[in-house]
Amino acid sequence: MNFKLIVSVSRALMFARWKQTLVAAIGVTFGITMFISLLSFMAGLNELLDNLIINRTPHIRLYNEVLPSENQPVDLSENYSGHYNFVHSVRPKKERPEIQNSFAVINSIRQDERVLGVAPKVTAQVFYNIGLVNLTGLINGIDIDAENRLFAFSEYVTSGNFMDLKNIPNSIILGKAGAEKMMVETGDMITVTNPRGDRVPLKVVGLFESGIQELDKVQSYASIKTCQKLLGESSGYITDLQIKLHDMTLAPAMAQEYSELYNTEAIDIQAANAQFDTGSSIRTLISYAVGITLLIVAGFGIYNILNMMIYEKMDSIAILKATGFSGKDVNRVFIFIALTIGIFGGLLGLMFGFGVSALIDQIPFDTAALPHIKTYPVSYNPKFYIIGGIFSLVTTYFAGYFPSQKASKIDPVIIIRGK
Repeated sequence: MNFKLIVSVSRALMFARWKQTLVAAIGVTFGITMFISLLSFMAGLNELLDNLIINRTPHIRLYNEVLPSENQPVDLSENYSGHYNFVHSVRPKKERPEIQNSFAVINSIRQDERVLGVAPKVTAQVFYNIGLVNLTGLINGIDIDAENRLFAFSEYVTSGNFMDLKNIPNSIILGKAGAEKMMVETGDMITVTNPRGDRVPLKVVGLFESGIQELDKVQSYASIKTCQKLLGESSGYITDLQIKLHDMTLAPAMAQEYSELYNTEAIDIQAANAQFDTGSSIRTLISYAVGITLLIVAGFGIYNILNMMIYEKMDSIAILKATGFSGKDVNRVFIFIALTIGIFGGLLGLMFGFGVSALIDQIPFDTAALPHIKTYPVSYNPKFYIIGGIFSLVTTYFAGYFPSQKASKIDPVIIIRGK
C-alpha cells in the first residue's frame, strides 16, 4: 500500500476526532514533562548531597592508628603455647601517630597513574581559650593548594580569603558555629592550648561552613607549617594522607594495596560512606520508578483513546478494507496515529520538562547549612531526555499496536451487513 495514502488516511482519522487526539497528546506531554522535571530535580538533589560527602572526603585515607599490640609477650612464650591467655587493660605502646617517611610515600603515590592528587594533613587536638573557659577543638593543618584543588576548600569559606592561611603566619580559619560561640570575627586574635599545655596566639583570617553545625563548632583549619609549629614537630611530621583517584571505584582495592605497601592503616570512601551511598541509590531508584509509572499511565490513556476511536470508526475501517486495504495496512494506520501522538507529545514534553527544570533551578534556596547553594539543585543530564524520548515512543507504539491488531481483524462484510 502507498505510504502517502496511509499517512493521508491516518491524518484524516486523527483530525476527525481531534479532541480525543489532543487529549492523548496532552497525556504524553504531561507524562514526559513530569518524568524530566522529577528526575532532573532528584538527580540534582542527589548530586548536591553526594558532593557534600565526596567533595570533602578522600577516596583513600592513609593514617597510623595507635593500638595495643596484637601479640603480647605471654603469647610469644613457649611455656604458654597452646594455652588460652587473657590479658586485661592492655595499653598501647608509645609511638607517634605520624606516617613514617612521609615525603617518600607522597612522592611514590603521586607517581601512580591512577592517582589524581595527594593532600597531606596534620591533625592537632587543642583547646580554644575563651577567658577562663576552654573549648575542645581540632585543627587540621592542610596544604592549601592541594586541599582546594582536590576538595573544593574555597567553596566552604564564607568569610575572608582562604589563601591567607598560606600567606599569613600563625593564621587560622574557624568554623562559623565555633566563631559565633567564641564571639570572634575575621581579623580577631584567639589563643589555643596545644597538647603540651603551651598557649599559642593565632589570627582568624576566615570562617567556613561545612554544612554540619556540630562539626563546625570544633573543627578549624591552618597551614601544615602552622600546625607543625603548634605541635612542636618537624616539617616531616604528617598524620594523614588524603588521596583522590581518577576512578573512585578503584578505591577499595588500592586502599588494601597501599596499606600493605606503606605499612599504614587505610580506609576507602566506600567503606567510610556505605550508608550514604545506599540512600542515594534508593532515592534514584524511587525517582525512576515514579517517572516510568507516569509514562505507563499516559500509555494506557492513549490505548483507551485508540480503542474508542476504533469502536467509533468501525464503518470507516470496513470501507477501507472493502476498498482494498489489507489488515496490515489498517494496522499501519493506527500505529502511525499512535506514533504521531507519541512524537509530538514527547517533543512537547521534553521542551516543557526542560522549562520546568529551568524554573526550579531559579527558585531561591537559602540555607545557613549550605552557603554555596543559592537555588534548588537541578541536573540537566542528557540521559534523562534520551530515556524520556525513547520511552514515549515505546509506550505509544504498544498503546497503538494492540488496538490496531483488533482493527486489522474486522470483517467488513459483517460490519456493512449489520448497517
